[in-house]
Amino acid sequence: MKRTKIIDALASTEYGKEITVMGWCRSHRGNKNVDFIALNDGSTIKNIQIVVDAGVVDEATLKQITTGSCIGVDGVLVESPAQGQASEIQAKNITVFGGCGNDYPMQKKGQSFEYMRQHAHMRLRTNTFGAVMRIRHNMAMAIHTYFHEHGYFYFHTPLITASDREGAGQMFQVTTKNLYDLKKDENGSIIYDDDFFGKQTSLTVSGQLEGELGATALGQIYTFGPTFRAENSNTPRHLAEFWMVEPEVCFIELDDLMDLEEDFIKYCVRWALKNCKDDLEFLNKMIDKGLIERLESVVNTEFVRLPYTKGIEILQQAIKDGKKFEFPCNWGDDLASEHERFLVEEYFKKPVIMTNYPKAIKAFYMKIDAEKPMFDGKEMEETVQGTDVLFPQIGEIIGGSVREESYEKLVGEIESRNIPMKDMWWYLDTRKFGTCPHGGFGLGFERLILFVTGMQNIRDVIPFPRTPKTAEF
Repeated sequence: MKRTKIIDALASTEYGKEITVMGWCRSHRGNKNVDFIALNDGSTIKNIQIVVDAGVVDEATLKQITTGSCIGVDGVLVESPAQGQASEIQAKNITVFGGCGNDYPMQKKGQSFEYMRQHAHMRLRTNTFGAVMRIRHNMAMAIHTYFHEHGYFYFHTPLITASDREGAGQMFQVTTKNLYDLKKDENGSIIYDDDFFGKQTSLTVSGQLEGELGATALGQIYTFGPTFRAENSNTPRHLAEFWMVEPEVCFIELDDLMDLEEDFIKYCVRWALKNCKDDLEFLNKMIDKGLIERLESVVNTEFVRLPYTKGIEILQQAIKDGKKFEFPCNWGDDLASEHERFLVEEYFKKPVIMTNYPKAIKAFYMKIDAEKPMFDGKEMEETVQGTDVLFPQIGEIIGGSVREESYEKLVGEIESRNIPMKDMWWYLDTRKFGTCPHGGFGLGFERLILFVTGMQNIRDVIPFPRTPKTAEF
């Protein structure tokens, strides 16, 4: 008999119909007259109840059905008399595909997230991680759907790059060389002539630069793929391997870019509220009781648009009024997460798009503002048309900018920051041959999942987290 997914069985009202369901046992209880098995196949957060009357299935088979065991059930779909479920299955036959001993690490009891990270290969079968992974899938679908509906082209950028765009200390090297026998020149530098690519290469930290090439040919593109940072940041907000969404758009100005950022992220949150109702209700109950209310508040409010200089004024006034921060926040400082969350959660109580940052703390490719800002009665250093979208509980969720389209200005920034010109010639060609105004942003996919699920640690929104000293499974 053809298998019926549990999500479809629960939605069906074809009572009296014989169906077959397959999945993993969540719990098994019973007495001498009847057994009850909660079965889940991953298609939904909800289990379907299997009712096994005495004598229908032999005792030896029933004893094999423990938490975690995999079974197939042939039976009749019936209306359930139990509260909280519309349907159940009256079993006629049960097949045990795979037994599960009492050493199964995800027994039916409360386990800490730290414990479950040590068993990441099994934690996916739990209710919490099933919900998170279904939401993760839906967010990926929302991203592709949004950009497709708005005329963007999905553009694939390389994972292996010879461009050092964030500093060598943050990049994982890719090599086929024998690390125990490295050839070096008279200066002690490694010779890469005999390496696979004939030069030093690394895993990408961003697809943006190549994305700009695509945008200047196709008009508007987006990338969505894995990126890698060799930062020794053992925090609940950092991963060494994560996914990035990076749209790039020609002929866009700063206000248009902020409109795009706000519209895109609201679309994703609305998608979750519409398509992940059962999973969100479960997470709202078990993980974060304010989750759904917070998601609804994001889609129903206008984001604040806040120049950096004004943000610093607000933070310094808060300090004068008695607010204590761990890190300083003077003009020119890169804001810490605590500053961002204060602005979002305490001061404005809504998402904030911060703009016009000091040039010195932002990337070389950001367009410089025409005017310098005034702060405390003084003219400050140059600022750039960068944007950071700041969210409650998360801090920065999007970083973007209008790009500098002037060849001369871009070369000046590259030289002043000592970026090797030999690595940038191809990027500069976009400003040499038919340059155009353009801009875009990067969204850390896992940070979006953190916000939408209410989870507290980024290691718990990706199936197999890669962090310092951790590359299991």
